[in-house]
Amino acid sequence: MTSFSVDLRDCAPRAGLTCVMQALAAAGLNQGAAGNASVRTERGYFITPSGVAPQQLADNRHLELTLDDDAADARGASSEWRFHRDIYRVRPEIGAIVHVHSPFATALACLRREIPSFHYMIGIGGGDSIRCADYATFGTQALADSVLHALAGRRACLLANHGLIATGKNLAVAFDLTLAVEDLAHQFCITLQCGEPVLLSPAQMRGVMERFKTYGQAD
Repeated sequence: MTSFSVDLRDCAPRAGLTCVMQALAAAGLNQGAAGNASVRTERGYFITPSGVAPQQLADNRHLELTLDDDAADARGASSEWRFHRDIYRVRPEIGAIVHVHSPFATALACLRREIPSFHYMIGIGGGDSIRCADYATFGTQALADSVLHALAGRRACLLANHGLIATGKNLAVAFDLTLAVEDLAHQFCITLQCGEPVLLSPAQMRGVMERFKTYGQAD
């Protein structure tokens, strides 16, 4: 079970991205230069650079892009800038995005399995499952389109044969959701070793979602 936390209070956006990426690596949710993160700004969003390991990150290496930028403008940015841009375009309530190649979420993604309502805490993802987006090559518009579909009405999704995306109103919320979904993926993998879980019904999950409206971790 992951138990890391980050304190992003009074933290500038670029410094927050550095802190989050280093914490994700320390928690074992990313290896090497895998994964990326972004945070919304008034002009667009700051996003982590391409191919830079967390321990080598400096705050001034994060790029600021607008929601109208294309590939020519995004040189040096994470190869996944397209799905970050498109999520911000269509989901104004989202202020930060974290993407990881965490072990258990990625294992399920490689099976192309969503995480169903085996546990009531699945509701923290915004619905009665954490969907798995259809496979598309990393960094492509096809992947961005697949992500938008899987995230419709949700705050997190798996990416087939790839990893996990978590979102939030700010970086702290997106980071915490990343850890929570990875823990749920871990629990689901253990459950599958014992047999097929008994899933909560749609009515039971509606009750959970109603309770989550006043739950402390609700986004």
